[in-house]
Amino acid sequence: MNATKANLINSISLIIIGLWGYFDVLSPTALIPVSIGVFLIFCYSGVKNQNKIISHIAVLLTLLILIALIGMRLPKSIDKGGFGLIRVIIMIVTSTLSMIFFIKSFIAARKNK
Repeated sequence: MNATKANLINSISLIIIGLWGYFDVLSPTALIPVSIGVFLIFCYSGVKNQNKIISHIAVLLTLLILIALIGMRLPKSIDKGGFGLIRVIIMIVTSTLSMIFFIKSFIAARKNK
């Protein structure tokens, strides 16, 4: 897998799971991952073409949602349990994998210079 595929998988999971969470609890804050996922899909072609600025924007958005999920949503989901916890864990896993592949691609690009 590469950063492009990881970004696509992450953005799709953020959109689908965020919408699932929204329709489950009808909370507008559940649409935050959806909006980040939409922005990440818009970054897809730039990441695929190895555009540095767009790739860095995608990394920043991924990092922001990862921090928000771990710092704010995970503790609340652990207290409540259920499908909410599963949704948060899936989004954290896909975002973490996306960050790992972004970092690997940045390291590879630096070595190729």
